Amino acid sequence: MKYQYQNRLTETVYYITTTVVDWIDIFTRPQYKYVIIDSLQYCQQQKGLILYGWVLMTNHIHLLVGCDEKTQITDIMRDFKRFTSRRILEIIENERQESRRLWLIAHFKDAARGNKKNQNYKLWQTGMDIQEIFLPDYFYEKLTYIHLNPVRAEITEKAEEYLYSSARDYAGDKGLLDVMIV
Repeated sequence: MKYQYQNRLTETVYYITTTVVDWIDIFTRPQYKYVIIDSLQYCQQQKGLILYGWVLMTNHIHLLVGCDEKTQITDIMRDFKRFTSRRILEIIENERQESRRLWLIAHFKDAARGNKKNQNYKLWQTGMDIQEIFLPDYFYEKLTYIHLNPVRAEITEKAEEYLYSSARDYAGDKGLLDVMIV
């Protein structure tokens, strides 16, 4: 995939990966995916999140992000993980047609055992991989990696065809989230 970069990278940018506990494939159903999409939109509109690139896979999410000067990226991600965890687990508990419902509840409950912060369930792994991007070449390397994730996983043949990614924005189409094209 070829990009036409506009070189508007002026803020501090972070490459972030956060993963579901034990790499469980939870994001296989649209209702869970849209919790992530809606939460990212909220973070953009209310918390100052700037989204440069993203991809939601079945068990993790990669982000290239920045934030306004009055907000810490770690605070945004903490709130994002807390909200999405609660909301997804609420859906699982109430969704009688989820074939893995009991297994998921038991697994996420077991993952929370011994964790003082999570009293009932744990969806996301503790912490996240967060790297500050200093060089434009590294930014483009990570952006390409993000966009090719669904291709490498053989979910799609072309990166821009994958709905849950910013690849279509960089290909000139409109994706699900507002993306600052660089």
